[in-house]
Amino acid sequence: MANSGNLGLEEQMSSLNVESATADGKVPKFEKVEKVEKSGKAQKTKTEKGDKKKKPSVEPKKKADNAGAKLDDSKLIGVTVDKFLDFPGWYSQILTKGEMLDYYDVSGCYIMRPSAYAVWEQIQSWFDARIKKLGVSNAYFPMFVSSKVLEREKDHIEGFAPEVAWVTRAGKTELDEPIAIRPTSETVMYPYYAKWIRSHRDLPLKLNQWNSVVRWEFKHPQPFLRTREFLWQEGHTAHLTFEEANQEVLQILDLYAGVYEELLAVPVIKGKKTENEKFAGGLFTTTCEGYIPATGRGIQGATSHCLGQNFSKMFNISVENPEGADKPKIFAWQNSWGLSTRVIGVMVMIHSDNKGLVIPPRVSQKQVVIVPVGLTAKTKKEVEDAIYEGTSKIEKRLKDIDVRTITDLRTNYSPGWKFSDWELKGLPIRIEFGPKDMANNQVVAVRRDNGSKTVVPLDELETKIPELLETMQAALFQAAKEKFDTHRVIVNEWENFVPTLNNKNVILAPWCGDGDCEDDIKDSSAKKDNGEDQDVDEKAPSMGAKSLCIPFDQPELKEGQKCVKCDKPAIQYCMFGRSY
Repeated sequence: MANSGNLGLEEQMSSLNVESATADGKVPKFEKVEKVEKSGKAQKTKTEKGDKKKKPSVEPKKKADNAGAKLDDSKLIGVTVDKFLDFPGWYSQILTKGEMLDYYDVSGCYIMRPSAYAVWEQIQSWFDARIKKLGVSNAYFPMFVSSKVLEREKDHIEGFAPEVAWVTRAGKTELDEPIAIRPTSETVMYPYYAKWIRSHRDLPLKLNQWNSVVRWEFKHPQPFLRTREFLWQEGHTAHLTFEEANQEVLQILDLYAGVYEELLAVPVIKGKKTENEKFAGGLFTTTCEGYIPATGRGIQGATSHCLGQNFSKMFNISVENPEGADKPKIFAWQNSWGLSTRVIGVMVMIHSDNKGLVIPPRVSQKQVVIVPVGLTAKTKKEVEDAIYEGTSKIEKRLKDIDVRTITDLRTNYSPGWKFSDWELKGLPIRIEFGPKDMANNQVVAVRRDNGSKTVVPLDELETKIPELLETMQAALFQAAKEKFDTHRVIVNEWENFVPTLNNKNVILAPWCGDGDCEDDIKDSSAKKDNGEDQDVDEKAPSMGAKSLCIPFDQPELKEGQKCVKCDKPAIQYCMFGRSY
């Protein structure tokens, strides 16, 4: 499954049976099973003589290649590496074996399978409805941009220049002028903002695109986190005053925090980027920053930028002054803001475990799977028919209240195998319904996040199942928040900085605000114990502690507090951490 050349998942699974995974998150056991064709009565069979059931061993930590296809036991459906021993290998396996993503034959490009795209659709629906309430309209601009236009804003494009992909030929004919594929759309859109905005009455202009962009130059692609092509939304707005622009920057940032916290159950810290880390060519950048407990790294979630008047002066987006013709013209105040499919990777890294994906209920493609249980070769046909009729009614009742539900009626797999399969795919709740449940007018509901079982009377189905989904959603957020809170540590002295960082923490440290000091912190925290510099690829997850943000919610800064690294007075606390 990890390699597009391997057998499909159905073929891989047909010769395997997975025992119900334990609640402690250990790697599940596997045993051989024969397909049984009789409906609803797949049975485990004795293994061949001398064939022993073995628990797959956890792989030793090793470097995962970009294809993610050379892991041992690739034909086993379960996760065969431990999240905390080989995080890259674990991440690759749960995405591919959980059927969220597949690898493509162009390095750094990936296929989003339906379960992943469904998460993106939930985010689109939630976010799109809210930005429209702010007066934003959707539009679409071409993906191609001429080199002349792209190079108009050199300060802005400098940060993207190594990543720009160029079209230089059509068939066998060389183009007269190379055409770039957008890495972002400021230079694509703003010439037309200048054309359309003729009066202060044309402001504000608020447009958003749901599109893809291409950023090509890097050596360490990671699914969802760092890809050569990715989906995102990018909003671009123009305003008459700074106050209007500033207000919108914070409104959008709140919506981004809502995507993470309300939909994905991922806690984030809102703050402002330093001058070194802000968007190139912008006035200031605000950000949502997350934390990956398994690696102890921070991760940028989404950014909302105030561009000031830099781009409007470059592209002459200006209007007459409404105070009078004798007043100087006004250049528009602009914002840009973006959220990408990176959010899916962040969600997966934080919530998932050694049994597979864990997808929060609010964004899961399916929220409930119903599995018929307790059917054997001795089960009477009328009982079997009644069970299947019962599962059909349960599915309809849940769909009628907008719970996304599926019934697993596959007859060639045992219930235990199905349990492990759906755990691997991260479905939030499994409902078990068998003869005993039918006799007692109940179902058994099992949560994916903690394996807890709840007996639900059939006449309470419409209330209890939505309650369980919301309980799981809240529990996922709370568990992630507790880890983030625990591993966000205040450090006032440099001697404690690197040891705290090495304990998988992000750090709140008093800082002078100087960019050179910020660089020194990053360089100094990337040194080995023997004082030698680490050989760090700038595009790889950072080894030194970079500034993540200046949090809006600040610890109290004591009078006379010095910067954590230099002797200058501290002006604020900054959050530092190793990051993706």
